[in-house]
Amino acid sequence: MQRCSLALAALLLLGVTFAATAPVRAGQAAPKPAARPELVARGEYLVRTGLCHDCHTPHKLGPKGPEPDMTRALSGHPSDVIIKEPPVLSGPWSFAAIGSMTAWGGPWGVSFTANLTPDKETGLGNWTEEMFFRALRTGRHEGHGRPILPPMPYQYIGSMSDEDLRSVFAYLQSIPAVRNRVPKPVDAPEETGR
Repeated sequence: MQRCSLALAALLLLGVTFAATAPVRAGQAAPKPAARPELVARGEYLVRTGLCHDCHTPHKLGPKGPEPDMTRALSGHPSDVIIKEPPVLSGPWSFAAIGSMTAWGGPWGVSFTANLTPDKETGLGNWTEEMFFRALRTGRHEGHGRPILPPMPYQYIGSMSDEDLRSVFAYLQSIPAVRNRVPKPVDAPEETGR
């Protein structure tokens, strides 16, 4: 009986070892290592106190007015809320929140808050920690693409310590993925008559 238990334990250990070292097949993404729980907890704290939900979580009308719709937490501007042109503004420093507090209009046009959930097609699911750092430190989408537009305060967030940014990224990778393709920014109309 004891030999049988030892043999079963050895087979189990061999199976776990094989599964852990099995090569990744072509076209299959390598699994991401699990983040340390203390990083995730710190990241959740930083996201909450950094007011990320104020812009990246769509708002809905509640009994006391607009409130974050936590069923779509950090999923960015809803793809079904279409905004085709910037609002009419008065003055050079004017800007406005539009829609569900996830779109912002100003002299730059209209910017839409990004989907920060780990959805692989529409969010940060395919981002690496390095891409996340680079985006927030350069002000460029994915660290090399289009400029990150107002009102995103990337200058301040990008000045966070490596450990804090690592914590935020770990938290964002741990939340439920929400499939929501955020629209591309709308450019401001060209001024005429000059």
